[in-house]
Amino acid sequence: MTRQIPLPLAIAPHARFDTFVAGANDAVVARLTARVAGEVIWLWGASGIGKTHLLQAACAAEPERAMYLPLDASGGLNPSVLDGLGELAVIAIDDLDVVAAEPAWNQALFALYNQQQDLGGRLIIAASSPPNAIDFDLLDLASRLRASIVYRLEPLDDIGLLQALQRQAEARGLELSEAAGRYLLSRVRREMGGLATWLEQLDRAALASQRKLTVPLIREALSQRVQVL
Repeated sequence: MTRQIPLPLAIAPHARFDTFVAGANDAVVARLTARVAGEVIWLWGASGIGKTHLLQAACAAEPERAMYLPLDASGGLNPSVLDGLGELAVIAIDDLDVVAAEPAWNQALFALYNQQQDLGGRLIIAASSPPNAIDFDLLDLASRLRASIVYRLEPLDDIGLLQALQRQAEARGLELSEAAGRYLLSRVRREMGGLATWLEQLDRAALASQRKLTVPLIREALSQRVQVL
């Protein structure tokens, strides 16, 4: 009997390739959108740089045959959650380094890797470091993951951050002017995860007040919740 694959975890509705501003990461996006069967791609870089966005975008491109699995909160997950996922077209594992030292997770990841290779699915991994800088418990798993296609994500410059903000706002049906975008960027933490959270809050504030996303509205929202620069 074929094991039933668990239901996919929810992904952000705006995490799509067309809302991702690549900046210096054009090669990464090109590789992910090429959809080469059987490949293993490893993305690494600082927190908030876009790794999660790209993993979720890859899953959104294969909505019926993909699974996004974040391991940053793996304390609530059992390694058996990986059983059978190699049957999918895309398996996207976030924060894999969190479980790198745990034997049970290593065994489950090794089995997943082998199944994925046998069936031709794509395994896309994100972590804070490259695979050769991570101490895995299982040497066989380490050797295989260190043969991945590895990309370091580069941060966006000021122009790229503004473009990313405007693209995310547009996806939410909002119009964010350059002046309003620059005002927000000058006052909050400059990483996309936090900026996306702010956009969600500003979206609700604009809807509640029936106002456009302007500098005065952003100023009011910021005054109600202090954000560390």
